[in-house]
Amino acid sequence: MKPLNISSALGRWFVIAVPYVWLLILFLIPFLIVFKISFAEQEIAIPPYTPLVTTDSDMGRVIVQASYMNYADIFKDFGSSLMQILNPFHSGNGDNIYLQTYWSSLKTAVIVTILCLIFGYPIAYAISRMREDIRNGVLLLIMLPFWTSFLLRVYAWMGILSTTGLVNTWLQKLGIINAPLDLFYNQFSLILVMVYAYLPFMILPLYTQLLKLDGRLLEAANDLGASPIKAFLTITLPLSKVGIIAGSMLVFIPSVGEYVIPELVGGPENLMIGKVLWQAFFDQNNWPLASAVAVIMVLLLVVPIAIFHHYENREIEGESV
Repeated sequence: MKPLNISSALGRWFVIAVPYVWLLILFLIPFLIVFKISFAEQEIAIPPYTPLVTTDSDMGRVIVQASYMNYADIFKDFGSSLMQILNPFHSGNGDNIYLQTYWSSLKTAVIVTILCLIFGYPIAYAISRMREDIRNGVLLLIMLPFWTSFLLRVYAWMGILSTTGLVNTWLQKLGIINAPLDLFYNQFSLILVMVYAYLPFMILPLYTQLLKLDGRLLEAANDLGASPIKAFLTITLPLSKVGIIAGSMLVFIPSVGEYVIPELVGGPENLMIGKVLWQAFFDQNNWPLASAVAVIMVLLLVVPIAIFHHYENREIEGESV
């Protein structure tokens, strides 16, 4: 019988426990606190919400006071507003402001993710095929923006895209346009700056995955008469699926809750959920409503990702059997 290596077993359990402890401390516990606050009511106090559990010493009982009105406010006229949003012949966005912001946030995040994938995949593929000395320098250029403040980079785009910014100034000097173009404080500037900000998060996972690609597979496909497009679709693309998924999640998840970029360059017509959370927390001082909005946003992200991972693991287990 093989002797039990206690140090090896402890080391294995430690490696497994670290990510779970990290998840517990930085996600689950804060989420449960926000979830609890979402069932409270707004109150002029510190903190500005009613306690969920109170005690009545005279009657000798514990009173639980949980309110669902925050969620009721969020889902008010939900069905009719959803039909208005999905109706291509309806010009409005529905009466439910929360549904509008959820829809706007998800739609913007999907567009940004797709554009980052379209632009990031060729860049990552090209870098993975470069010589090692050149590759390291190009990777340094990709990561170089992270050495500068995120807020400062967004402010730089404000100077580039405004009516008196660099783009409009030079286009007018060259005689290409007579009046300044509307490049700032609209959906164009919002998408452009978000793609710029999150493109490295797509490139790096794709590069890591494409670097592992065995070039002999492409050579074999070429010898067998496969065209470059067919070789890409049947070999390169499937083998880079893990990088595509990882990069898409790294871009999509923070894009949904983005606050700084929509606030500075997006304009009032591009209201996203981060702005609604800020207004509820700080302008209205309504922590319970803001917590309910945050809980729904987290569920919108976590539940589909969890379902996807479940079926992905089942598919991997089926292939390994």
